[in-house]
Amino acid sequence: MTSVLITGATSGIGRQLAIDYATRGWNVIACGRNKDVLTELSEKFANIDSCDFDVTDRMQTVNTLRTLPWIPSLWILNAGNCEYIDNGKMDAKLVERVFQTNVFGLTNIIEAIEPHLMSGQRVAIVSSIASELALPRAEAYGASKAAAGYIARSLRLDWRERGVEVSTIFPGFVDTPLTAKNTFSMPMLITVEQASKAIQNGLDKGLANIYFPKRFTWILRALGALPYSWQHAITGLLFKS
Repeated sequence: MTSVLITGATSGIGRQLAIDYATRGWNVIACGRNKDVLTELSEKFANIDSCDFDVTDRMQTVNTLRTLPWIPSLWILNAGNCEYIDNGKMDAKLVERVFQTNVFGLTNIIEAIEPHLMSGQRVAIVSSIASELALPRAEAYGASKAAAGYIARSLRLDWRERGVEVSTIFPGFVDTPLTAKNTFSMPMLITVEQASKAIQNGLDKGLANIYFPKRFTWILRALGALPYSWQHAITGLLFKS
């Protein structure tokens, strides 16, 4: 039987991934801060174990993940946060909060799981298509996800001799509790079920980079290849708060 550990498993994409992998018969370690949701998942699925910790707390993360009920073959590092800068007015505390989860929380998890990593395993890190194109109000979120993507690509190089594969996941807009707070139009919004399916399919194929939904992420990747002056003009028209 195959096994997976998923962070950020108490809501959104992470919760759906935990449910879908458990339904497929995988052993799942669901990680998050919401004890009620973790208990609900464990009670509903006999093959889901849970770990309750806050990824932004380094020592708590390391200590919790030091001993696991079993060592998974797949690690999906999905925990994340999203807040936006309003009217171009920099808010350093906001940026710090977003980076605390999306960057430092990510590196806390990586440090904690690294002693468990061995040849044949795969680590999947959730970035965002926002990391590949500068978008309005996304100074904090986009920069944090760009950092996450860079970390993933560097680890792919550093871990290849150990036989540990790394995948980077680039979602577009997904209907989650985080995006439900958005006050702007979200083109080609997809469900968490669709997102989970896209991630599972990509990881099953061993893809290094997983983009979805395909048409939307292709458009943003194409825009990201244009000169910065063109990008600025086009995104200013396409994405208005």
